[in-house]
Amino acid sequence: MSQVADKVAQFLQPYLEELGLELYEVEYKRKSNGMNLTIFIDKVGGVSLTDCENLSRAIDEPLDELDPTNGSAYVLNVSSPGLDRPLKSQKDFSRNVGNKIKIIFYEGKPIVGTLISFDETTFVVETKDGQQTIEIKKPAHIVPEIDF
Repeated sequence: MSQVADKVAQFLQPYLEELGLELYEVEYKRKSNGMNLTIFIDKVGGVSLTDCENLSRAIDEPLDELDPTNGSAYVLNVSSPGLDRPLKSQKDFSRNVGNKIKIIFYEGKPIVGTLISFDETTFVVETKDGQQTIEIKKPAHIVPEIDF
């Protein structure tokens, strides 16, 4: 995380707790409309547009006072990470035990299977070929497999 993202993540904690939300990620990066500060939030049962609006309104003025970008202009976005967000934290893995996931490696074919278990360094997935234990750091991305 960048220094700006770290500073904002710490700043957000009391607001998130008050609104019953969890921080998924803070991004601070250049996009076509300039620098963007994007706060991705989550909660059990999913995030609504109202959740995003409530957090945005609650932090708007205090965030200006904090001035995490030292006077540089930015666009503030508050969003859900989406259904297909990558599994990054222990909470993400916990929420997806028993669900299908897609494991995308830096090299080689992706694997789709059911997440059976995990610990701090590995996870177990059940595929059509049986169970496989994979190091958490080995894949490029681990995302929920969404069937429509």
